[in-house]
Amino acid sequence: MSSWHTASAEELARQEQRSGMRTIRKVLPYLWNDDEPWVKRRVVLALVALMFSKLIAVGVPMIYKAAVDSLAGEGVSPMLLGAVGLTVAYGMARLMTVGFQQLRDAIFARVGQRALRSLALETFEHIHRLSMRYHITRKTGGLSRIIERGVKGVDFLLRFMLFSIGPLVLELLLVAVILFWLFDAWYLAAVALTIALYIWFTFKVTEWRVRLRREMNDQDTDANQKAIDSLLNFETVKYFGAEAREAKRYDESMEGYESAALKTSYSLAFLNFGQSFLITSGLVAVMVMAAMGVQAGELTVGDFVMVNAYMVQITIPLNFLGTVYREIRQSLVDMGEMFDLLEQPSEVSDKPGAPDLKVDGGAIRFDKVSFGYDSARPILHGVSLDVPAGHNVAIVGASGSGKSTIARLLFRFYDVSGGGIAIDGQDLRDVTQVSLHDAIGVVPQDTVLFNDTIRYNIAYGRDTASEADVVAAAKAARIHDFILSLPEGYDTMVGERGLKLSGGEKQRVGIARTLLKNPPILLLDEATSALDTQTEGEIKEALARAGQGRTVITIAHRLSTIAEADRIIVLDKGEIVEEGTHEALLAERGRYAAMWTRQAAAEDELDGAEGAA
Repeated sequence: MSSWHTASAEELARQEQRSGMRTIRKVLPYLWNDDEPWVKRRVVLALVALMFSKLIAVGVPMIYKAAVDSLAGEGVSPMLLGAVGLTVAYGMARLMTVGFQQLRDAIFARVGQRALRSLALETFEHIHRLSMRYHITRKTGGLSRIIERGVKGVDFLLRFMLFSIGPLVLELLLVAVILFWLFDAWYLAAVALTIALYIWFTFKVTEWRVRLRREMNDQDTDANQKAIDSLLNFETVKYFGAEAREAKRYDESMEGYESAALKTSYSLAFLNFGQSFLITSGLVAVMVMAAMGVQAGELTVGDFVMVNAYMVQITIPLNFLGTVYREIRQSLVDMGEMFDLLEQPSEVSDKPGAPDLKVDGGAIRFDKVSFGYDSARPILHGVSLDVPAGHNVAIVGASGSGKSTIARLLFRFYDVSGGGIAIDGQDLRDVTQVSLHDAIGVVPQDTVLFNDTIRYNIAYGRDTASEADVVAAAKAARIHDFILSLPEGYDTMVGERGLKLSGGEKQRVGIARTLLKNPPILLLDEATSALDTQTEGEIKEALARAGQGRTVITIAHRLSTIAEADRIIVLDKGEIVEEGTHEALLAERGRYAAMWTRQAAAEDELDGAEGAA
């Protein structure tokens, strides 16, 4: 059992190391890129400023020693500056140290921000390229946190890799050489032992803290996912009076986060005390040696002060070593998750050199199409279907029969498992997805709106649309008068996912958006399902006008909406069981006729109940 845990820990460590090296390899081009010479220039200038800062910093204690010796009447004052002059020089040196550090940060800032922006954009674009299957299985809250933490880690990693670890090593070496040169090997040995113990202790404890931090991140992500999931389903929570249940669920996640955060805080206290103990021990040891040298007359009071100044000087960067090391490790972990995301393959991708789709009439052909979201549970079984250009073909069937799957395959959210789909003779897998998406306008069953104005949501159909175009589309969708009745008109905010609008209003905004897009092919997926009977009649007219000269595929549950279709396809368990016109299918007295009879009876019963009321 123990050996298994050890093996697992070792394998985890190796995986982290490989992930860390991969992350560093991916980040380095942002520091040294042949395509952008200005990046190299800024990095070199930042390093020059850093070198000046460190060299001046190492000289500061020597000026301090000279000033103390001058005041004590020991030794000869350098450059005959006197105690006051040396004190002013000491102040100027300290100011120049800070000045060069800030100059370094100012020069490098553009490099870091450019890397942050580039990676954020690359990640955002890649997420939109990932398949529908990936987005269905991932939680939006967790995904947003991965991106947020990963992007924030970019600037930190670049800055601290370049300006913390390297400069710290340089400063420690310079101080060690000076102590050896000016004093003797015992000072060097004491400082070297202190630094070695300090680094060993810091890295060991920090490794432990990284694991605790990862656990805390996991708990944070889980709590964030639950909070976002609950807020996105605000109405459902209200319907079932589940506020207390959701609060308890969220609090349980936060309890796990609290426990992990406390462990992180306790470990930080242990790390800080241990670091302080080691540094203080080293400082006292060196100061004792210096004090004995002063008593013996071998050293001046200035030497004693200088040794103290050097020890304090190396203490400051060492105090940050644990934090810097932990943050670099954490940045590597966070960015590793982001690069894992970037390496997720795009399930649906364009072939190299794929041409754009050219739509002449919009004829659609499904040729023996087979598909399943899970290979063990196929949805469509060899479906063959022809939709002539300019025709309106409706697809009906029970839930789970594969109606919406056909719509998703036509839009190429997924690739078919068998057979093929073509538009005007062009296989969808052979053309670019952008041109395919431009050719198809979709009105889904549940229209989701951006948390912006009504104008923005309608204009989303075509980003070059004028105000007149937006108004014309709203009129065609029979929503213009409603918009004008609102206090802010087209500038009315619709709320997150359009929650401030009713289902019918959202649907009509979605229809207006698609009408504005003006595509040659229309895909109506239960487009009138959220509308009342009167509004449905108005929208049917608008959609009928919109469909003139276009190829239309209508997926419907309510059969009254598709009675006038050129052809009706009846699906059952992924197979076409009937097809024909409305009248022909009723005459067959088959499955469609039975569905029509059931729905007509239900509507008559509903109308009778409303009349009685």
